[in-house]
Amino acid sequence: MEIPKIFESEYRFCLLLWENEPINSTQLVQLAKEHLGWSKATTYTVIRRLSERGVLKNENTIVSTLISKEEAQKSRLEEMVEETFEGSMPAFIAAFSRSKKLTKQEVDQLRALIDSYEEE
Repeated sequence: MEIPKIFESEYRFCLLLWENEPINSTQLVQLAKEHLGWSKATTYTVIRRLSERGVLKNENTIVSTLISKEEAQKSRLEEMVEETFEGSMPAFIAAFSRSKKLTKQEVDQLRALIDSYEEE
């Protein structure tokens, strides 16, 4: 199943939804106003657009997601690696590690992840 594209502002909205779902749309409007500064109209527009794209559903004023946070993150990362690093995960990791000092624990976690792929 291909995950629908979720734009940055929509992703921030989905973060609220994932933390609070299922949620009444009126309550979701209030959360979006408090956390994102959105109007009621903006929130309902985003709900409609994400619903049309299969990201969430709004049934009887109860809003819930159809894809998980992990699925959305994976899709966004794959898209970014493809667009920015021509699909090269090593190029992405090299750029990331140059821009952020990795702790020994993070290096060990990455090493363990790579080792687990080599064992398969």
